[in-house]
Parts: sequence; C-alpha cells; structure tokens
Amino acid sequence: MTDEPDDNALYRVVMNHEEQYSIWPADRDLPLGWTDAGKTGSKADCLAHIDEVWTDMRPLSLRRHMEELARAPQPAAVEPATGEEDDLVSRLAAGPHPVEIALRPERSLARFQESVERGYVHVAFPETRGGTELGIRLDPEASDLSGADFDRGTGVARLVGSLTLNFVKVRCLAEVELPTLAGNGHLEILRD
Repeated sequence: MTDEPDDNALYRVVMNHEEQYSIWPADRDLPLGWTDAGKTGSKADCLAHIDEVWTDMRPLSLRRHMEELARAPQPAAVEPATGEEDDLVSRLAAGPHPVEIALRPERSLARFQESVERGYVHVAFPETRGGTELGIRLDPEASDLSGADFDRGTGVARLVGSLTLNFVKVRCLAEVELPTLAGNGHLEILRD
C-alpha cells in the first residue's frame, strides 16, 4: 500500500514565497513554506489552474532582480586596453600560474585519487578574477603519476587534459604536489 492519493482525491493549489505553484492533497496539512492559493478541485482541475495562472516560471526573487537590472542603467562595455593579452585563455597560456585541485564536498588526498582514477579532475586557477575552475578530462598517455605516492601523500602528479574554454580548444598542464594539492599549471592553445 502506498501513501499516494488516488485519482479521485481532492487537491488544492499551493504557492511558496517565490510564487512557485504546486498541488497538495486537500486533506493534508500544508507543508512548511507553502500557502493555499485559493483553488481546490481534482488533480486535473488544479493543474489546469496552475497552467493558467503561472505564466512566468522564474522565481519571484529572479523576476525582481531582472526588473531592477532593467531599470538601472548599465555601464557601457569597455574593451580591454591590451586587447587579446587580457583574454583569459591567453593569460592562462602565458607561463605558469598557481593551481589547486578543487574537490567537493571535502578537499582530501583520497578524493583527489578518486578523481584521477575516474579520469576527470577539477583544476582551479585561484589568482584569476573569480578563481577560474576547469573540469579536465585527463589524457592517461600524457599525464604522469609515477612521481605520486597516494599511499604516503607525497610526490607530484603531472596532469594533462584537454577541454574547451571560451570557445577555444586548450590543453591544461598542471603539476600538483600531493601534500598540498596545489602547484603550478598553464594552458596550451590547440591549433586545428
């Protein structure tokens, strides 16, 4: 037996603080954060009512933010004075940069090893504006883990993988010290 109401059950339309709609069995207490929107009926009637009244699926906070942006004058876009050199891809391709291994929910050697074994690692360039984080599919032929001792947490892992950043095909090269999960890295722009 299931707790699901049958198709003949009575429902009510409910709404949360973001003006998002749903239906809820009429014989049950409302869930926290939801209020009665004034419509009760069959499931089909309630869903039809929602289709009629919920014409903008964006949450209320997003709608307000977008209205605020539309009212406020936006500054004109400014081209970087240095041209292409200011482009993220070009900057990351110009010499070594500090890198860190980005891991969630915890940053640990065991998580890093799991990522390497899966063949997909997140490398962060923390000194870029906003801290650029790149998801890299590792190239097992080019990557070198021979100097990395995951059991002892010592040594260096050389990671190499390709990706597309800002519509540019690049290869990321990073040398990561296992004790700190940080090191240096850079991008190489791949020419067709």
